[in-house]
Amino acid sequence: MQELLTFVLILSISSTCLCRGLVEDTSGGFNVLDYGAVGDGQTDDSQAFLKAWTALCQTKGTPQLIVPSGKKFLLMPVMFQGPCQSNSVQVQILGTILAPSSMDGWTNCSTNCWLRFSGVSNLIVNGSGTIDGRGSTWWNQVYTDQALQFNYCNNLQLSGLTHLNSPRNHISLTACNGASLSSLHISAPASSPNTDGIDISSSTNITIHDSNIATGDDCIAINGNSTHIYITGINCGPGHGISVGSLGRDGAHETVEYVYVQHCTFTQTQNGARIKTWRSSAVQVSNVTYMDINGTSGNQQGIIFNCDQEVCTNIIMDHINIRSSNGGNVSATCKNVKGQSSCTTPEVPCLSSNNINDDCDNQKRHIFAPTNYLH
Repeated sequence: MQELLTFVLILSISSTCLCRGLVEDTSGGFNVLDYGAVGDGQTDDSQAFLKAWTALCQTKGTPQLIVPSGKKFLLMPVMFQGPCQSNSVQVQILGTILAPSSMDGWTNCSTNCWLRFSGVSNLIVNGSGTIDGRGSTWWNQVYTDQALQFNYCNNLQLSGLTHLNSPRNHISLTACNGASLSSLHISAPASSPNTDGIDISSSTNITIHDSNIATGDDCIAINGNSTHIYITGINCGPGHGISVGSLGRDGAHETVEYVYVQHCTFTQTQNGARIKTWRSSAVQVSNVTYMDINGTSGNQQGIIFNCDQEVCTNIIMDHINIRSSNGGNVSATCKNVKGQSSCTTPEVPCLSSNNINDDCDNQKRHIFAPTNYLH
């Protein structure tokens, strides 16, 4: 009998240890449902998300915040603030996150954005879910808010998600050093104003690749004080193309340099490739390359380079073919830009032509790797 009691006691202790082990193994996952989220698309789940984030951010290891599939989570404007205790945190979005359906739900949006991550290094946001900005009520307003912003988030990874109908920019990067954005699907009606797909400001070492972007404004906009930007494999359009600027408004001192755009397709874009600066001697745009770009323009201007005197230098256009989507003519506007073009249609008049016997099919393209543009 004593041996039996001893065995039962040992089994009980072992079971307790096993259960503790299971709890420890799963402690890295913070499911928003466990913090009070409902996920019916009508109940405000903002506080539940913030509670889950606070718990995650105070945990060491590699914690993960989970937004489960099969649910719709209504969120008011929220900020997910760092830094966190862990060296790396992950937000896995499998369900749908909904913005308020009316402008009244945005009254506490002090940061001009709906979802904001600030000061979180080594952040991974991924999944097969959807972020729906429900922005149609905003599109006739003068002042609108961004959907998703990353501010001071170094070494960011964002991938896999679908982003819909933002009031303004769908994704904004501000003051980020090191980011990889990939396998994104960004969509808003062609008539929706200012709904940029991805906006980059004051950031460096950014890679954007293998994504589909169709909006009412720029697919990707590279704004002031951004350097070492590498963009490849983007299906862009409808929209306004992939743009640098505009820069230097109200005399602002702004620089954009080392931008490389390659292997992209434009579909009925309004500007295609664009660089724009305001009249300002404080602006510098240099070392910008568009290479292996194909597709169609929805209007007569497929390329627009419009710079103030002596501010846009070493601009390269290599193997560009932008045609009219309706069979008409496509032209390029170019003012005060220095650089070279080779095998580019339409011809960019202010760039030096570098065609070799016009044999563009056999002419070797310049080969660049991300390491050339990232540091």
